Amino acid sequence: MAAILRRAQPFLHQIARGSAAKSFKEQGFMSKAYISTATQSLSTDGKASGVVFADYNIYKGKAALSASPRLPQFSKLESGSLKVERQGTIMLSFSPAIGERKYDWEKKQLFALSPTEIGSLISLGPDEACEFFHDPSMKTSNAGQVRKTLQVKPHADGSGYFISLSVVNNVQKISERVTVPVTKAEFAVMRTAFSFALPHIMGWDRYINQPPKSIANAPMVDPRVKNLEWDR
Repeated sequence: MAAILRRAQPFLHQIARGSAAKSFKEQGFMSKAYISTATQSLSTDGKASGVVFADYNIYKGKAALSASPRLPQFSKLESGSLKVERQGTIMLSFSPAIGERKYDWEKKQLFALSPTEIGSLISLGPDEACEFFHDPSMKTSNAGQVRKTLQVKPHADGSGYFISLSVVNNVQKISERVTVPVTKAEFAVMRTAFSFALPHIMGWDRYINQPPKSIANAPMVDPRVKNLEWDR
């Protein structure tokens, strides 16, 4: 029996090494698959399954201001090509404070900056101001029922701006005004981020980066478009 075991020992070692090698390969494959999956979920080429949220938030004593881009909507032509149906916006969200570092997110008010309004804002000088007025029912019989006015005014000492949103909603009997002081550094971040987002909300990035052939398989509406200004 001992002689038989001695003769079989080399074969047992080979089997053990083969099993270990196979196990190692399986573990390596599993590790690569895991990394590949993680990379795909974080992809920035528009094919990732997850939705990315990247708001720029400014928290102050009386209110919080949040800014984020909203991508455009596309319609498909008979040729299969896409056309920008509605340009995107930079959505500003104002939420009143209800305590120290606590904000009422349910009472937030929205204001969607158009590309031209973004241009006015990012081109402001240190002593300049701008104002935008929105009425969703303008030129209709319901004009004036809901009015929103956004004002951007410089601080007297040149250290930043006051960004204020006034909302009059005669339907819901709401009259509010929220003001957020923004420092020069915070406004510089907004200016840079808005400038970067501008071609994307106009759809120009899709136009410039489109493949040579038809992009008929592209989605008609970008899945990241959400939260219209007049949802509330």
